Amino acid sequence: MSALEVTVPEACPCGRGASYTGCCGPLHEGQRAASTAEELMRSRYAAYVVGDTSYLLRTWHPRTRPAELDPGRFVGWLDLTVLATADGRYDDRFGEVEFRATHGDGVLHERSRFVRRAGRWVYVDGDLLD
Repeated sequence: MSALEVTVPEACPCGRGASYTGCCGPLHEGQRAASTAEELMRSRYAAYVVGDTSYLLRTWHPRTRPAELDPGRFVGWLDLTVLATADGRYDDRFGEVEFRATHGDGVLHERSRFVRRAGRWVYVDGDLLD
């Protein structure tokens, strides 16, 4: 789905309580980059909710990034809870974020790994947890 086809919500789905245009929207549009691993993880969740595959692919490490994404993965995301972070701050090179994302079929519980590459945070991979 291109940026023009993205469904733009009023409230940002990332859970920070801000408007989409004042929160994850500028990241999705390339106006700025995520400053922490947690901010990138939240913006990636929001991209799943709004169907912004181009942002997801741009923020995925090239070593682990799929060639394309199935738009069917974007249906039914309801809620995000960040449970823990390790590193991933402004001056770190690596970071991890553990989260739970609720969707229509259940809950995705993952510990995601991020790396700063060329000055920008990118998603590398994650471990699914119980």
